[in-house]
Order: sequence, then structure tokens, then C-alpha cells
Amino acid sequence: MSNHIDHLDEEDGYIKIDRYNEGKIASVASHYKDILGKLGEDPEREGLVKTPERVAKALQYLTHGYNLNPSEILRSAMFKEDYSQMVVVKDIEVFSMCEHHMLPFFGKAHIAYIPNGHIVGLSKIPRIVDAFARRLQVQERLTNEIRDCIQETLMPAGVAVVIECKHLCMAMRGIQKQNSVTTTSAFTGEFAKDKTRAEFLRLITANLH
Repeated sequence: MSNHIDHLDEEDGYIKIDRYNEGKIASVASHYKDILGKLGEDPEREGLVKTPERVAKALQYLTHGYNLNPSEILRSAMFKEDYSQMVVVKDIEVFSMCEHHMLPFFGKAHIAYIPNGHIVGLSKIPRIVDAFARRLQVQERLTNEIRDCIQETLMPAGVAVVIECKHLCMAMRGIQKQNSVTTTSAFTGEFAKDKTRAEFLRLITANLH
């Protein structure tokens, strides 16, 4: 299957290149054309002619985490460092797709670890969040996967993960509660101790910037 570069945008020195697997796009698009018809729409009308392809490309992007190895992302920027205090990266944007209804959920992740001989490039932590989030997910598993990846790869003295998200499957259908927020957490090592966990929670709720 060949990869197709859909478009290239350049703005403020930043170049974005979208690559798609043409075979997968064509296959998924054909199914969405049938779905539009079964929903009572005319897939040949002007506004919908390119919709199946657009949806297929969107889904490939929204699930591209399956093609990423989060542990390798961390290992690519691990450094020996004699630092043993808490490292916190908070307010990481999260966008994912609920595997039950394939509707989005989105919010923020707050992550901390206590180094045990190694630190990691700070940009890699949001990258592994994306690597796991860009899959069909449930928030509970997403939280644990991020925790386990950092713990098993860096072997720190402890890891803490808190994720807060709104779920469109709750806001748009079913119970239809638009303002509800789901919070999940996962801890290892030193963060199992009340004092350390309390310090982490204080830092992620403090307005320090």
C-alpha cells in the first residue's frame, strides 16, 4: 500500500505534511459511502461526494497511535542525570475516541515522575500521551497505559497520572450531561504515599504560570 501526501501547509515556519495509506483510505471510504445511504442520505449530492474520503482520512489520523511505539519515543530522549525530585508536566491536551461509540473525549492530562538515574526530554511525555490517545480508548485504560509505559521504560521512583476529560458520548447521547467531567488517576512507587501524592495534586492545581 502506498502512502499519499495529502497537503503541505507552511505558516510561521512550520510545515505540516499529512500522509495517508491510499489503500486503507479507499476501503474505509467505500464503507462510509454505504453508511450515508443507509442513514437516508444521498452520498452523491454535492456536499457529501467527498465526505467518505474525508472521514476515512480523519479516522486514520485519529487512530495513528497504533503505528507508534510509546516506549521507543521515551527511549529516544533518555538521559542520565543526578536529579531525584518530582518532575511535573501538567495541562497536556488530550484528544481521543471512545471505543464504545467512536465519539470523542477530550481534556487534559497531568503527569509526574520521580527520576531514579534517568530523566526524559520533556516533549516526549506529551508525545506518549498522544501515542496512546490516538487509538480507540477508554479513559481508564489510557490512564494506566501512560503510567505503565513511563514506569517500565524509565524505571523511576514513582509515576503519577491524572486525566480529566469530557465525553461526547455522555454529552450528545444517552444521559446528555454536557458539563460532566470524568477524572481518572494512576500511581506507582513513591506516589502511593499520601505526602508525595498530595504534593503532586497541589502542584497540578496551583496556578504557577
